[in-house]
Amino acid sequence: MSYSIAVLPGDGVGPEVTAQGVRVLETVGRVFGHTFHFTTHLVGAVALRTYDTAMQPETLEDCRRSDAILFGAVGDPTGDDARIIREALFPLRKTFDLFANLRSVKVYPPLIGGTTLKPEFLHGVDLIVVRELTGGLYFGKPKRQWRSLQGRQGVDTLRYSEREIRRVLQVGFELARQRRKKLTSVDKANVLETSRLWRQIALELAAEYPDVALEHMYVDNAAMQLVRRPAAFDVIVTENMFGDILTDEAAVLAGSMGMLPSASLGKRRRDGTAFGMYEPIHGTAPDIAGQDQANPLASILSAALLLRYSLGLEREAQAIERAVEQVLEAGYRTVDIADEGATILGTQAMGDKVAELVAAGG
Repeated sequence: MSYSIAVLPGDGVGPEVTAQGVRVLETVGRVFGHTFHFTTHLVGAVALRTYDTAMQPETLEDCRRSDAILFGAVGDPTGDDARIIREALFPLRKTFDLFANLRSVKVYPPLIGGTTLKPEFLHGVDLIVVRELTGGLYFGKPKRQWRSLQGRQGVDTLRYSEREIRRVLQVGFELARQRRKKLTSVDKANVLETSRLWRQIALELAAEYPDVALEHMYVDNAAMQLVRRPAAFDVIVTENMFGDILTDEAAVLAGSMGMLPSASLGKRRRDGTAFGMYEPIHGTAPDIAGQDQANPLASILSAALLLRYSLGLEREAQAIERAVEQVLEAGYRTVDIADEGATILGTQAMGDKVAELVAAGG
């Protein structure tokens, strides 16, 4: 089979880690008999400096023609991050209606000793956070700042429709049904009207999924329970801002943001796949950019999610995930997850190891 992948490496360490995701996908293609056609485009601060726009219209059109998007990271501490988000990230999410952001949080046994939490709380942690991605405070109108007689004012609008809530909850229920059949819906229903609507719809949908155990949890309690008893979670579903914060917190469980992949998905097709954008959850890390130190495993694991959710290639996705596990079991580490006695590898060397194991295992 032949597939087209739009590659948007972005800024900072984005190009370095994305290159390793591409490298592993190329290995998958050779091993399993697929052809991947990659087209690479500038996006983010590098595009802003080159074209005076964070994303060219041609880039968006190429993404439209592709089967999926492999994304790096965007941002520049000396630039206009708000403009980059407005001209690149938000248009990608809105154009392709990428409403469901899946962030996998898995604690690999070889890394348990390297986290800041007590090891006994981390055994068996394997959860997915489903974050609503195209609504809520980040997109609600009105959104503005102004001056009044009382001084400077600002407003952001938190708005959700039934359709937006229902479809992301359905993604959560479906994922939970395929896993351990437990769904935690996170809200702030004791304060927010949108959360009360969220909880009502969750209860209504639960009747359609009698095999899935639904629990409700306030976001502040969820933040505490994520570090207090993380293994109790299976699938978490929540709104945009809550999901953004909780998944960054959950990176502590895995030992590093360099271990957390993500998938931003649109409407599911009849064959169960969906168009999606795949990226590590970490940022551009400009302090280590160009030094061959960045952890590429989140980008490589994002490539596995691309195979699973957009291309329907489950066996190939598992081959990548198995190779990552084998690399860690063999004691190889990048600096962000290094522990005593580990063999420290750079970005490219870690990508090489994963690709070698994919080839050997295929």
